[in-house]
Amino acid sequence: MANINPHINFNGNAEEAFIFYKSVFGGEFTRITRFKDLASDEFQVSEKEANKIMHIALRIGNSILMANDVPEILGRTNENENRSKIVISAASKEEADKLFNGLSAGGQVEMPISDSSWGSYFGMFRDKYGIEWMVDFDPNYKGQI
Repeated sequence: MANINPHINFNGNAEEAFIFYKSVFGGEFTRITRFKDLASDEFQVSEKEANKIMHIALRIGNSILMANDVPEILGRTNENENRSKIVISAASKEEADKLFNGLSAGGQVEMPISDSSWGSYFGMFRDKYGIEWMVDFDPNYKGQI
């Protein structure tokens, strides 16, 4: 079965965001590559862009959350656009609360986490970096999505 691993674009704060995500999820980065790591005669990197993130990855369970900083030459990522949401399927109500409260800190809650009309424990928010998340715990679901 294939896994889906989300990838997010940032405007120069990917490392800051991923340190925050790591503080909530735990785990270790599987990779951090900066633009300066790829610099060569063919691929010139400005001093301003050198320490920005070309690729960062954080393992979360059986998935990997990945990101990069968009080089300024490509323009800014619209942080208020309607991005796809990242869905977290929690293993327990306690884990759902921990992840929801941790990730939504400093962000904007769209739907507070609570028992939903469809039978799961669910909440939705945009984190302080503009990334949209949904946290769900379904006590009747025994498999993985």
